[in-house]
Formats: sequence, structure tokens, C-alpha cells
Amino acid sequence: MGSRRVRSAGPGAGERRLNGPQTTGRDYRDLSAPEHETSSDLDVAVEMRDGVRLLADVHRPASGGRFPALVSASPYPRQIQDLGAPMGFIEAGATDFFVPRGYVHVIANLRGTGGSDGEFGFFDAQERRDVHDLVEWAAAQPWCDGTVGMVGISYFAMTQLEAAVERPPHLRAIFPVAVTTDLYEAAVHHGLLSSGFVSPFLTMVGIAARHGDKLWRGRTLDAVRAVLHEHWLHARFATMDGEEALTVMKLATRLPYDPHPWDDLWQDVAVEHPLRDDWWDERDLTPLLGRVQVPVYLGCDWDNVPLHLPSTFRAMDALTGSPHVRVAMLGEHGLSWPWESLHVEALAWFDHWLKGRDTGILEGPRIRWVLPGGDGWSATAAWPPPGSSHVALALRADGVLGEDEGEAGERAYVTLGAGLNRRDPRPTDPPTVLQWTGAPLGAPLDMTGSAELVLHASATAPDTAWIATLQDVGPDGAATDVTAGWLRAGLRTVDEAASRPGAPVLPCRSFVPVPVGEIVEYRVPLVVNARRLAAGHRIRLVLASDDQPEDVPAIMGFRHASIGTSSRNAVRSSSRLLLPVLPPAS
Repeated sequence: MGSRRVRSAGPGAGERRLNGPQTTGRDYRDLSAPEHETSSDLDVAVEMRDGVRLLADVHRPASGGRFPALVSASPYPRQIQDLGAPMGFIEAGATDFFVPRGYVHVIANLRGTGGSDGEFGFFDAQERRDVHDLVEWAAAQPWCDGTVGMVGISYFAMTQLEAAVERPPHLRAIFPVAVTTDLYEAAVHHGLLSSGFVSPFLTMVGIAARHGDKLWRGRTLDAVRAVLHEHWLHARFATMDGEEALTVMKLATRLPYDPHPWDDLWQDVAVEHPLRDDWWDERDLTPLLGRVQVPVYLGCDWDNVPLHLPSTFRAMDALTGSPHVRVAMLGEHGLSWPWESLHVEALAWFDHWLKGRDTGILEGPRIRWVLPGGDGWSATAAWPPPGSSHVALALRADGVLGEDEGEAGERAYVTLGAGLNRRDPRPTDPPTVLQWTGAPLGAPLDMTGSAELVLHASATAPDTAWIATLQDVGPDGAATDVTAGWLRAGLRTVDEAASRPGAPVLPCRSFVPVPVGEIVEYRVPLVVNARRLAAGHRIRLVLASDDQPEDVPAIMGFRHASIGTSSRNAVRSSSRLLLPVLPPAS
């Protein structure tokens, strides 16, 4: 009698194909094989310590027995995590990959979402206690062998670190790829509200929260699910990056929803707490990460500049109590939606920590990374890689980004307050955006690390914004956004502990008006990144004070609420772009 094939996803023959890179360029050994069919227990009530009940779906091997559990928790509908749609909400991981390989996949909804009791707190302290309790509940179930891991990206990654700082006894390892550790850092970029993300995000979570099984498990979505899993269609989603996922989310924001608590949370973020205060401190895990005592596998893609990328290396440095921290930095389309990338990597991680298998996941340097424009995977024990140093490029008065300042001078541009429009459609003089472009590179240049813009500038308003985008310009003139940085001028005071070039710049907690007309030095941090700029390409810096206009670049389409002031801003040629580069021999 022939053996019956298990229905599963993965790289093997006959399996449903997964999108995205599955490993960091390595082969692993002794990995769990797909041997189990799946059985599901839906809408399981999980009681928290205060009596509130969260709802969870439990997907487990149908053969019975006890297995390690992988917990995924978020405000997103648990019922559609297997839908296969290219939506930013589908990020718990492929259940049909993990369960056939001998894991229980628990997908739970946080308070106030997906039918769970209570009220959504948006990354607050109560949420941390809840995910702790969820882990311990899973460990005590008859289908669990007492070992628990956590999996998923984005908000699912955030809840992993939330659990880890609470130190539930049965949590053994986590895999928080594309994580945010500080909500302020994701929602308010150094004083500038990331309105292009925050507003549609809270609206969409509110819309999703009002629906239950009647929609999510109805016949219509069952039919859609079948179509979306067809290989010819599913393969097209491999290039659905963060910007496209946000576009899909924005299309649905006109649907009705209960304004409480979603509009209240939006007002907290956008109106009530414009500066760092106790509300934001409660939602910042960074100071707590030293408490984490379990192995942590971090990661992100270099394109995720305005959301999750800033937290990746900051978390790596802050996880001082974790016995093992590993990092995977992905290239273009490394993360797509639905999230299916790095599943073999995650299997090697969990097989090692939850099943005691010698998979080889800990061999080699702890950081594996792709250099966009380079050749495949590299490895390093520290970031930035050894040999990286900052090169200072001058923002010359003639518009050139050069090694020398040339003739001293300045360039000016104007920014118009919110709601102001000129009757004359022709470009303003001075313009509304400035560019500095370097000469064609004579040899490839590897940028790896944290860039910083040191501006010597004046403004005619007591507050303005600095929005900088670094671009790679090809010989044909096509520009590719590489990274960006933002700073509200009134929050220019920085943490003195981070005074070295390239270090994170932390806005102060109080507003300090700009001295009108005076030259002020501003440090504008650009988000850590990596890229090989090919010979013949040029480096370009774009500077504006409002990115609502479409002619101003905005990575992933994340634009910011306007500061609202009108100003003539002048940038002196003594300003410098500090660019982190590796020596040519690398």
C-alpha cells in the first residue's frame, strides 16, 4: 500500500509553494518533515488573569499527542490568516507549513478585536500581561508538550517581544521579524506624525473588529480562499511589498466602523500626545528588552524604512539578557504579503529550541544580510560590519553633493502651510524642494549603516520640518529611494548620550521654538540601511519640509501630517551628509 501525501506548504515536491526567500542562504539539517494532517478548534475562549476572555483558533496535528505550540497574537482577524490575500493583516505565518511538521499553531485576537472581550489598548501594559497569559494557557493544554514559541511579523512580532519582557515560564524562543519596539518611533517620526500609516491602520483595525465568523468564515471568503491559493495567482503576490499592502488597506477605509475606541486612539496619537510622555512611555518596550531571557530571531527588509526597520538593530543592541540573538536582513521583496518568507529559517530555529534538534541554525556569525545591488548573502558578527566609516559629503551651494564645499553659500526653498495654495501653477522661486546630486561613481560604493544629515539652516517660521530622502540615481536618471530621515525643528534638542555621528537621535520631550532667521545646527538621522551603488550611479539627497505633495518622495507611501507653518528655509553649504561606507576591498 502506498503512503498518503500530507497536505502541506513548503519547498518540497507536491507542497503548496511559499513566496519569498525561505532561508538566509544556508542549508539546514534534521528539520521536521511534513507528517501530520491538520485539525482545528475554532473560537476557543482563553481566560486572562482578570477574567477577560480572548478568542483563539487552535490548529494542531490531527494524529493527537503533545507538540510544541507556536502562538501568534494580534488585533487582526485570526479567521483570515490562511486567506492568502496580499493584505498587511495576514502575517501570522502559514499554518499549513508548521502544523504538518509537528507544531500546534495558536492564532489569537487581542482585547476588543475578533470577538475577544475587553478594549484594545494599542501596545499598552495590559496587552503585555495578556500575551504572557496566552503563552501560559497554551503550555497547559493537553495538546502541548509544555514548550511554547511565538511566530509572525509586524504586530504579531510586537506581541512576541511583549510576551518576552513579561517572561512567561514556558516561553522558549521567539521569531519577531519586522518588529517595532517603540510605538512612538513608528507613529511619530522625530516629531512628524506618520499620518499616511496611522490613520488607515486604526481605521482598518476598527473595521475588521466589528465583523465576526459570519463574514470571515462565510461562503464568499471560502470561495475567495480557494482562488487565492491557486499557484498561478499566489505566485504573483511574491512582489507585494509594504507600499502595495498599505494601498490595499486604504481602499477599504470607507467602510463603516464603531468609532470607539479607534477614533479615540487616533486622537491620542495625533492630538493628545504630540510629544513623548507617559502615554508613549507605556508603549515603549526598548527599556524593558534587557529583561528578555529567551533566544530571539530578529529580521526585516531594507525597504521597510518608515515602520519596522528602525527597531531591528536597536532591539538587537537592547536584548542584553537574551542568550542568543540572530538577525536576518532581507533584500527587495524579502517580506511580502501574505507573510510566507523565512519559514524554513523559522523551522530550523524552533526545531532547535523547542524540539532539541541539531539544525545548524546557530552556526556562523549572528547577522545574515543581503546587500541590495550586491551578490547574495553575507554574514557579520556586528553591525555595521567591521571597517564601516562615515564619509562627509557637502551640500554645496551649486546643488552638487560633493567631497568639498566649494564656494561657500546657501540654497533656499519655501514650504507652504497646510491648506495654502498659489493661484499660479508654475514652480515657485525659490522651489518647494531641493536636491543635491553627486558625480557619477567611478567604482561601486557599499553603504552600510546609519547615515546622518547635519544641517546648518535658517527658517522664517518658529517651527518647520526637515524631511530628507537618500536616493540611488542610475545612468538613465531613474531614482530609487534608499532611506529617509525626519526631524521637527522645534524638537531639535537631542539626547546627549547619542551625540556621536550616526548614532540614533532622540527628540526632546519639550518644544523649543526656532530662532527666526538664525542659522541653527540640526542633526537629522537617516534610518539604518545598506545598498551597493554601482559604478556610474550617483547619490542624491532630496530635502523638503512637507511630503504631502506628490513630487516629494515618500518611502512605502508613508506621508506625514504637515507642520502647518509657512517658511523660507535656507541651507548653508557647510551642511554635511555623513554616509556610512565600507572600504572598496570589502
